[in-house]
Amino acid sequence: MTTKEIMQELKDYGNESTKKIFQKHGAPEPIYGVKVADLKKIQKKVKKDHTLSMELYATGNSDAMYLAGLIADEDQITKEDLQRWVREASWHMISEYTVPWIAAESKHGYELALEWIDSPEEKIASAGWATLSSIASLRPDEELDDKMFSKLLDRAEKNVHKAQNRVRYTMNGFIIGVGCYIKELSEKASVIGARIGKVNVEMGGTACKVPLATDYIKKVVDRGSLGKKRKQARC
Repeated sequence: MTTKEIMQELKDYGNESTKKIFQKHGAPEPIYGVKVADLKKIQKKVKKDHTLSMELYATGNSDAMYLAGLIADEDQITKEDLQRWVREASWHMISEYTVPWIAAESKHGYELALEWIDSPEEKIASAGWATLSSIASLRPDEELDDKMFSKLLDRAEKNVHKAQNRVRYTMNGFIIGVGCYIKELSEKASVIGARIGKVNVEMGGTACKVPLATDYIKKVVDRGSLGKKRKQARC
């Protein structure tokens, strides 16, 4: 399929109520409002296509940008591509899901995540924390730097309540991610979660809630899924 053909298909799949929901969460124009389930129908036909993913992301259309992440080739995407993607991310569905998922699956994710969390720009810093969460969920514990992740937990605890809005959300998500996926640090993450308590994030007037770290980690532990890694970050 060509970019032109996919853009037409996205337009056909566009749903006005879905568009309004996305816009309430902060999605800007251009956007058709395509449900993720419909994006995955296109993904199944295209599979992975590096060139096409680059072209779709460059359109600036939110639906196309999300689809770009679904079909991106983690082995071909470059550090420069990912830097461009995080800069051009139009709202948090792209900067906290699409970009971090592909970054984490690529060989550049860890290096970029540590760079991004130091950014003064909210969307880039939040992308960094989200990338670290995905890395924790993907890589075997023996491939992770426990000392670094432990220090990052301390940093998240210290800064979560005074960080920028979306950074608070992904910092909290990082604590949850470490607590669920890294066995050696699960207890520490849970203790930190208890100390920080509820993290307040402005969700654009929607009913969406910020998960409580302690509750989330406990559910994973109770069902016997602690440390069970994911095959891929994107979904």
